[in-house]
Amino acid sequence: MARKGSSRVSSLLISIVATFASFYVAGRLWQESQTRVHLIKELDRVTGHGKSAISVDDTLKIIACRQEGFLSKTLNHTDGTETKKRPLVVIGIMTTLGNKKKRDAVWQAWMGTGASLKKLETEKGVIARFVIGRSANKGDSMDKSIDAENSQTDDFIILDNVVEAPEEASKKVKLFFVYAAERWDAQFYAKAIDNIYVNLDALGSTLAAHLENPRTYIGCMKSGEVFSEPNHKWYEPEWWKFGDKKAYFQHAYGEMYVITQALASFVSINR
Repeated sequence: MARKGSSRVSSLLISIVATFASFYVAGRLWQESQTRVHLIKELDRVTGHGKSAISVDDTLKIIACRQEGFLSKTLNHTDGTETKKRPLVVIGIMTTLGNKKKRDAVWQAWMGTGASLKKLETEKGVIARFVIGRSANKGDSMDKSIDAENSQTDDFIILDNVVEAPEEASKKVKLFFVYAAERWDAQFYAKAIDNIYVNLDALGSTLAAHLENPRTYIGCMKSGEVFSEPNHKWYEPEWWKFGDKKAYFQHAYGEMYVITQALASFVSINR
C-alpha cells in the first residue's frame, strides 16, 4: 500500500510540474506572437504611411525579428563571449588609380574614415570599402601610392590579379563579390562607383523590402540594343548570344546595384 501511495504522489507531482511547464511555454509563445504583431505593425506604419525611408538601425531590427525570432543581434554565450552582429550590407566602391579626390569626397560625404567608419560597421552593419586593382606596371609609383593611402585609412580591397583598365572592369566587380562573400557573412552585397552619394537610410529601406527574397538583384534596371556592326561605337563582339531581337538582358545601371548573399555565393562558387 505504501508503494502505491508513493507512486500516486509521484504521478501527481509530475502532472503538476507538466501543467506549470505547459502554462509557461504557452505564455512565452503568446508573448513572442504579440511582439511580432507589434513590430510588423511598426514596419507597416513606417514604410507605408508618410515616411519614405526607414533608417539602417530600423532595418537591422527588422532583420533580427524576421530571422532570429526577434532576439537581439548580439547573443551572449555561457562562457561570456558574444556573437558578432551579422552585417547588413558590404558596399564595394569601385575606384581607380589617380582618383584620390573622388575618394576624399566619398569619405567626407557619407563613408567616413577611422572611428566613423568603424562606427558605421558596428552600429549600422554597413561595411564600405574602396575596390581597386593594380597598375599595368606592377609596383610602380601609382601602386605604391595606393599602398601608402591604404596604410593610413585601411579601407581598401586591393585585387592583385586585376589590372586597372576598362576591359577588366567586369572582372574587377566579379572578384569583389567573390572576395566579399568569402570574407563577410552579410545579408547583401552592393557594387557602387566613387562618384555617387549613397543615402544609407534610403538603401536600408530598399533592402528591408527584400529580406524575404534570398535570390534578389536590386538596381535601376535597363535594357538596350545589341550592335552587331563592327564599325559601330558600341559593337558587341558576342552579339549572337542575345538572339534575333538583339537586345541585352535586363540589367542594372552600373552606378550601383545590390545582390543577396545567395547570389554573391553563386558568383563565388562559379567564378
